[in-house]
Amino acid sequence: MEYRIEHDTFGEIQVPADKLWGAQTQRSKQNFKIGGERIPTGVIQAFAHLKKSAAIASHSFGNLSEVKMKAIAAAANEVLEGKWDDHFPLVVWQTGSGTQSNMNMNEVLANRGNQLLEEWGEEERLHPNDDVNKSQSSNDTFPTALHVSGVIAVERELIPALEKLKKTLGDKSEAFMDIIKIGRTHLQDATPLTLGQEMSGWHQMLVKTEKMLKDSVQSMKELAIGGTAVGTGLNAPKGFGDKVAEEISKSVGIEFTSAENKFHALTSYDEVVYTHGAMKALAADLMKIANDVRWLASGPRSGIGEITIPENEPGSSIMPGKVNPTQSEALTMVVAQVMGNDATIGFAASQGNFELNVFKPVIIFNFLQTAKLLAEGMVSFNDNCAVGIEPNREEIDNKVKNSLMLVTALNPHIGYENAAKIAKMAHKEGTTLKEAALKTGLLSEDQFNEWVDPSKMTGL
Repeated sequence: MEYRIEHDTFGEIQVPADKLWGAQTQRSKQNFKIGGERIPTGVIQAFAHLKKSAAIASHSFGNLSEVKMKAIAAAANEVLEGKWDDHFPLVVWQTGSGTQSNMNMNEVLANRGNQLLEEWGEEERLHPNDDVNKSQSSNDTFPTALHVSGVIAVERELIPALEKLKKTLGDKSEAFMDIIKIGRTHLQDATPLTLGQEMSGWHQMLVKTEKMLKDSVQSMKELAIGGTAVGTGLNAPKGFGDKVAEEISKSVGIEFTSAENKFHALTSYDEVVYTHGAMKALAADLMKIANDVRWLASGPRSGIGEITIPENEPGSSIMPGKVNPTQSEALTMVVAQVMGNDATIGFAASQGNFELNVFKPVIIFNFLQTAKLLAEGMVSFNDNCAVGIEPNREEIDNKVKNSLMLVTALNPHIGYENAAKIAKMAHKEGTTLKEAALKTGLLSEDQFNEWVDPSKMTGL
């Protein structure tokens, strides 16, 4: 491998000749050989939006020449196009402020910008700190990139996936609204409802969590940029944060603002905890939905078997013909990971000491992983399972007819204790409710037929 010599305040260091990063990135790469989890692409993209916007802002304040601004913006646009993805090699497990990742972006944009300046025949050259990082600090840029990438992930990946599954469940609920089935509470038989009503509960879960997500993510649209090192805005012109937020909004296509209190913005991640809490609520609902689906589809002959789901692949390496609810299993494993991510984010966010939280990389790594897993998990569950849910009408009808909890309809007519006597007799003797009721002499056959009617018990 060929190398070139780069330098920083620590001195000279060899850097691979074909890479655009510089000395500080190389030192981080050598000093933090921990795990393989790299800074997410979403953060890199957010940094590119930020650096381009900061260059435009600096030029507008008269602090950066037009040609340098154009070079930074052009290089940043190439990063946004994915042209230099392999030039951002740093892992999550680095400095807690994300300084090396900020410098990684500064160095790549400076080196690529200088290549462009040379191609354009310009004499000016970019410096990663003095130009690309002008009026900025890692302490306000990384949290800015964190918020921007998090908002993009929620609004452009997670919510569309949620809406897709929500529509499917809503459509199924309407289609199955007239199919009367037995309800279950405590995993025991309960009074009837319809399959559509049952699924409407799943649909409403997603309606509610969608609103929670949309509401909570608004708080993440406030950005730390302009706070520089400790929140005072040292070395940045007045109004710099507002101008950068304005330019980021144009670049991303989502409205962002500069945080009113930069001291809070640098040290607190309560907005992230809040938004991830909404994602955890969604995960909890998805666990419930996935579990209900696999229980209701259990069988095919020894389970509940009230619905059928698509058969996507063989389920066993030893039992021929076995098919498993694999989409439910995948989604519930996603939920388990999300719950762990939430614990990590909550703890990391609690570690803001004085003017700075230094758990930033692990916070955004887990946040973006949650958004990605939930989004892709819902799409997979929707496309490979939910759209194919169908009722097993014969099994549903049999269970309704055999359920002892239809006796609840007799309470207003013969009282709770007499109704319980009928249910217990039917269960003990293995007869139907009707047979047991008539045996007690507490009501006539006509009365039983009139009062014990599942279609009148669903509230429709």
